[in-house]
Amino acid sequence: MTAQQIADAVGARVVGDASMQVKYLRSVASADEYSLVFVEDVKWLPEALDSRAAVIVTGGFTMQSAPSKTLLIATQPKLAFARAAALLQASVESNAGVHPTAIVHESAKLGAQVSIGPHTVIEAQVAIGDRTTIAANCIIGAGTKLGDDCIIKSNVTIYPGVQIGDRVILHAGVVLGSDGFGYVRDLTTGKYEKFPQIGRLIIGNDVEIGANSTIDRGALDETVIADGVKIDNLVHIGHNVSVGKNVVIAAQTGVSGSVVIEDNVVVAGQVGIADHVRIEEGAILGAQCGIPSNKVIRGKGILFWGTPARPIREYLKELAVLSRLAKK
Repeated sequence: MTAQQIADAVGARVVGDASMQVKYLRSVASADEYSLVFVEDVKWLPEALDSRAAVIVTGGFTMQSAPSKTLLIATQPKLAFARAAALLQASVESNAGVHPTAIVHESAKLGAQVSIGPHTVIEAQVAIGDRTTIAANCIIGAGTKLGDDCIIKSNVTIYPGVQIGDRVILHAGVVLGSDGFGYVRDLTTGKYEKFPQIGRLIIGNDVEIGANSTIDRGALDETVIADGVKIDNLVHIGHNVSVGKNVVIAAQTGVSGSVVIEDNVVVAGQVGIADHVRIEEGAILGAQCGIPSNKVIRGKGILFWGTPARPIREYLKELAVLSRLAKK
């Protein structure tokens, strides 16, 4: 792509040669003559200008003289660089068509420019939106609906009836819509019997789910992942969970059934959330937090820590008291 094409797409302003060609994304240190790099701080700009990079995404830093390279001036350089990366990646992955070894049911509906990889199975009544790419060895269960511009990596399993929005990215090994962990114990025999897991899983637009993460369908109702949610690798989300818009969940977190996570919550790695918990809007859960059943965590912008989770200031005060007691 040319510098001008990228600038038009990401809302940047070109300074220099707008026809300069870009093929790769690189760091400043590893850049070549076809690379796009970014600089967020003026102190790093001289190093970028001295590099081999073709185009630099940067902020509106004052230039004492005409730059030696083409610049894309953006309000948020890192964000503009990320959006440019998505454009370049899309141009690489635009090979549409169905691989000869794929199995696509005759009742499935494929949108324009859909790509389906080797040994993937598309079951009955599946609907796949325009420009969606599905890699090798995936299984898309009956009645699933996939939106436009989705990217499904290899070995993803989607159970029947899952609804997925536009621009969703599912990394390798993701499992969506499996049965929740729900059982009823027979008090006479002591045996556990399965409670029905017949609800749905609904995933919104612009969601990304990391490798080997799993999200269960609802038991009788729905599990819902709202627009803009970003989920890291090795995360498990149980049945009947509701995750609000623009929530971020880091690796190895476990979310039990019937939890509500409101908009803009940040969940760090290895957090454990028990059943029927509510995390209110904007709260931040630090690494390895533990939240017992039926608790409510509230405090927009407040960092919670420890088990049971409490505001970090409170947690640190408790540690200080314990330290003094230990010395005594």
